[in-house]
Amino acid sequence: MRIYLDNNATTKLDEKVFESMIPYFKEEYGNAFSLHLFGTETGKAVREAREKIANILSVKPEEIIFTGSGTEADNLAIRGIARAYKNRGKHIIVSSIEHPGVRNTCRDLEKEGFEVSEIDVDKNGVIEIEELEKAIREDTILITVMHANNESGAIQPIEKIAKIANKNKILFHVDAVQSMGKKEIKPKEIGIDTLAFTAHKFYGPKGIGALYIRNGVRIGKVITGGGQERKLRPGTTNTPLIVGMANALEDIYNNKDEEESRISKLRDYFEAEVLKRIPEVVINSKSVERLAGTSSVTFKYIEGESILLRLSLKGIAVSSGSACSSDELQASHVLLAMGIPVEFAHGTIRFSMGKYNTKEEIDYTLDNLVDIIKKLREMSPLWDKSKNKI
Repeated sequence: MRIYLDNNATTKLDEKVFESMIPYFKEEYGNAFSLHLFGTETGKAVREAREKIANILSVKPEEIIFTGSGTEADNLAIRGIARAYKNRGKHIIVSSIEHPGVRNTCRDLEKEGFEVSEIDVDKNGVIEIEELEKAIREDTILITVMHANNESGAIQPIEKIAKIANKNKILFHVDAVQSMGKKEIKPKEIGIDTLAFTAHKFYGPKGIGALYIRNGVRIGKVITGGGQERKLRPGTTNTPLIVGMANALEDIYNNKDEEESRISKLRDYFEAEVLKRIPEVVINSKSVERLAGTSSVTFKYIEGESILLRLSLKGIAVSSGSACSSDELQASHVLLAMGIPVEFAHGTIRFSMGKYNTKEEIDYTLDNLVDIIKKLREMSPLWDKSKNKI
């Protein structure tokens, strides 16, 4: 049996979405910016895709910019705002649990003379609003916070943050890469200035992302070239992937409530069985609002990498953290920011469920997980020490 429980890293491409893209790889291959009939046909498909996404977000089509990924969309927003507003100030506020696409971009801007303040989170991985308010300065130009954390699934209070940002005339960027398609988000109604997302997190194709930019927000150029995407993201328009992203987003929104309920029940069943069958475990962010399919579990006294590899041998795919940081040996900065001791952070596994997972798969995972944890702890000197209270 092969079981995929790493849907926060990426999702399987939906078959209907794939089929909707095929004509734009084969017959409808014209450059969407060309004036001849081949170009006008693909140009029409891109316009329709942009309108479809804009309608879902309740924004204007011209406020949607297509990019090559969520990370690129985050970069365009953060670097673009920093460059456009640097004469107003050079201070940026970011949370301590951001994805590397945001965190490393902010760190990079420090080399250009910007100052970055990191805001703490509580033990559930939720931003502390009071700390955010204290960090605001006269020269603060940008607050950037993710909507849902990719490791714990914890939903951040973006409505409250938007009010604070708007009140202080600070631009507010939201990384919605993990939440898009899972939680409803209307950036204009909330007061968000820029919002990044990517298709492969909601059963669309890889290699395509998008950025909402509220009309009136200035974005400095990050890439130079032709006139595509309001000159902010030049390069030949990727029509098949844009069509695929719009169709994937529409499909998941049409079934969002039903699917969220089904996956929540699957996750709750999994967590209840883990707590019942395995001692010394912690379900992270369990007491706050989370993404329906995300379960971050800390197994004390053993290494998460060993659990991951043994599960993989049984055909079960999980993650020990963000897929974008999986080559790093350090403990997750998200878990450390939540106050989880480093030795326990190393024993944490992320199980992320999606629309193709079934209860039969969860039962198979549980049976193997119980056996793997038992065997690893039998070899663990830390477990032995804990049991004997040495």
